[in-house]
Amino acid sequence: MSVAGLKKQFYKASQLVSEKVGGAEGTKLDDDFKEMEKKVDVTSKAVAEVLARTIEYLQPNPASRAKLTMLNTVSKIRGQVKNPGYPQSEGLLGECMIRHGKELGGESNFGDALLDAGESMKRLAEVKDSLDIEVKQNFIDPLQNLCDKDLKEIQHHLKKLEGRRLDFDYKKKRQGRIPDEELRQAMEKFEESKEVAETSMHNLLETDIEQVSQLSALVDAQLDYHRQAVQILDELADKLKRRMREGSSRPRREYKPKPREAFELGEPEQPNGGFPCATAPKVTGSSSFRSSDKPIRTPSRSMPPLDQPSCKALYDFEPENDGELGFREGDIITLTNQIDENWAPSWLLRGEAWMSRLRRATWPPSQSRAD
Repeated sequence: MSVAGLKKQFYKASQLVSEKVGGAEGTKLDDDFKEMEKKVDVTSKAVAEVLARTIEYLQPNPASRAKLTMLNTVSKIRGQVKNPGYPQSEGLLGECMIRHGKELGGESNFGDALLDAGESMKRLAEVKDSLDIEVKQNFIDPLQNLCDKDLKEIQHHLKKLEGRRLDFDYKKKRQGRIPDEELRQAMEKFEESKEVAETSMHNLLETDIEQVSQLSALVDAQLDYHRQAVQILDELADKLKRRMREGSSRPRREYKPKPREAFELGEPEQPNGGFPCATAPKVTGSSSFRSSDKPIRTPSRSMPPLDQPSCKALYDFEPENDGELGFREGDIITLTNQIDENWAPSWLLRGEAWMSRLRRATWPPSQSRAD
């Protein structure tokens, strides 16, 4: 920077400090200029916020929006022409419906309906992509150009005007110590900058019809999108209603259960060491066995009659005393008769304990009442 430039920067800094700290008054700009400056400032804030909100309206998911911005930047660095598109929520919903509709298959009314709805949602996503492109070209890009060019240029002129005003006020207060030619040049530069800034602000405010036309383009794009969306949804609604009518008129198939297969009882394992016992129906008998009413030892391994209580031996037992019942492992022991209906051998009720009792029992038992 030249010496003259350094001196000018010193003059402006000194004048700014005297105004901020010392309360010195600088050159006042006219009210029309201040009014235009205020309107331009409001316009600049409005355009910036409208741009941000429009992008959020078109691409509401902030995470996807940030990812898309990053991918677009990478694409530009790599020189790729086609940028990845924003994942529309309608398209994601459509893909989900189509995937599950295919899983359900063509025999399912719900599956066919999901396929129809999924295809319509994907069409809505394509229409939404067209809306994004239309709004970007006819609304976002022009407003962004306004921010980057016209408004930025106005801010540059205003900043330059403020610097020249400070330089002029500093020299004006030191009139006599500053050469008159230098003071005259400072005043001319100030007036020149004021005129340039005023002209640029006037042109912006007087040509705001362009911003109105851009806003109209946004509305037209939205209308076109919604018309196509209504058409797609109307077609989908008709398809679903037709499927409902067809499904209601179709005769329902009766459910016929398949015949049950015969279930062969095996030898289930007992966790407590006992062995299974068939559930006995109500029987009659006495409180003691008669010699002729011994349980029958069935050598066969076949199933006992279903109307008589029985048990299956877990191991061999050799009679030790007269009257005891001997049997082999796997034998079925069937009780053929009882006298007292309120009594039944405990081994019929508690399969896990009957063997120990049977070892001590004699056939026939004594006349005392058994457990």
